[in-house]
Amino acid sequence: MFDIKWIRNNAEAFDGAMSRRKGEFARSVDLLNIDDRRRDIITRLNDAQEKRNALSKQIGQAKAQKDEAKAAALMAEVAQLKEIIPAAEAEERLVEEELHAALAVLPNLVFDDVPQGTDESDNVEYFGRNGTAETVASDRARKPEFSFAPREHFDVGVAKRGMDFEEAAKISGSRFVVLKGEVARLERALGQFMLDIHTLEHGYTEVQPPLLVRDEALFGTNQLPKFEEDLFFAGHGEGRLALIPTAEVPLTNLVRDAILTEGELPLRFAALTPCFRSEAGSAGRDTRGMLRQHQFNKVEMVSITTPDGSLDEHERMLGCAEAVLKKLGLHYRVMDLCTGDIGFGAKRTYDLEVWLPGQDTYREISSVSICGDFQARRMNAQYRPSGAEKVKGGLPFVHTLNGSGTAVGRCLIAVLENYQQEDGSVAIPAALQPYMGGLTSIGGDH
Repeated sequence: MFDIKWIRNNAEAFDGAMSRRKGEFARSVDLLNIDDRRRDIITRLNDAQEKRNALSKQIGQAKAQKDEAKAAALMAEVAQLKEIIPAAEAEERLVEEELHAALAVLPNLVFDDVPQGTDESDNVEYFGRNGTAETVASDRARKPEFSFAPREHFDVGVAKRGMDFEEAAKISGSRFVVLKGEVARLERALGQFMLDIHTLEHGYTEVQPPLLVRDEALFGTNQLPKFEEDLFFAGHGEGRLALIPTAEVPLTNLVRDAILTEGELPLRFAALTPCFRSEAGSAGRDTRGMLRQHQFNKVEMVSITTPDGSLDEHERMLGCAEAVLKKLGLHYRVMDLCTGDIGFGAKRTYDLEVWLPGQDTYREISSVSICGDFQARRMNAQYRPSGAEKVKGGLPFVHTLNGSGTAVGRCLIAVLENYQQEDGSVAIPAALQPYMGGLTSIGGDH
């Protein structure tokens, strides 16, 4: 969400930054035209109110002087103003709503060094601030080698028995799955494993948030108004609630309308929750298997920082997500998303893409984004700098970051495909075995 004053003072920079984004967005001149109308109404309204106040004083003076004729004439003028002022106030509200609606659908401004591009084919592999392809390769698991043709996750023997899409379709329709037995246990173990890493090793505070949220919360994390069709709603009208598309929504909104102290920051939250998405616009994509579901589990990380700390926090959060894949021995790469692929609220996004041998390709398993103060402005989340009694121009907004650490269902897919055996069983990664009661494999003789 943008401050129209900033756009007025930085019109050229605003237009240049918006031109890098994929899509057509309002130019500064259009926004400023709305704001000019608003300012004109405010000026007329203030003039009318000042005139009314002045006339009221004159009425008192006329009555004190027993000049009833003058008092009556002045009262007639005040009566006219009392009709004009409410109409001007209503007009101001309408133009305020028009300006707010125009600003609400504008995406965040990306950093200047975000790769320029039109779609995911223009994303650039990222090796860290000081890394190289060689150092990264030595730090990550390599692609697995197979003596047989690796299968996709839904064709792995144990998954065929424990992953039922037909039963799910009878209950709920397409893009749902019923997990059973050892596969269900493996999915549950992955979620607990991830949450333990982030809370016990990375310092995130575990949260169990509501799964139903209000429109205001969705607006704060920029799901509304632009992405309403991607949501599932319960109820109608003002009292409606939405199923969360990601735990980013409730976790980030924990600081909604808050004034934090600098000493409290950074705040780091993590949650393992179901997520619900309508997958609008993805008809025909990933229709087989678990890659794109209406309901899935995910471990989400959210950080709230000062502006000075957000860039380092972004790199730290990336490392937290990477740690999950490293401990599981999964090969992956990190992509710096280009301007045509980056999300609506992000200034920069790193995607972790895990190797899926059954598909013979990389697939996204985590997105780690820095949003700057974009969401904080929508939520009115501020902080008080240390030692500052008053801050010129008002308190600064916090910076928000979010990242999946990681998508549990997609991690299940990755384990099934990367650790599959020729007999249809699946070896359990060493780090996950304590969460599986010591099992070293599923789907075969243990």
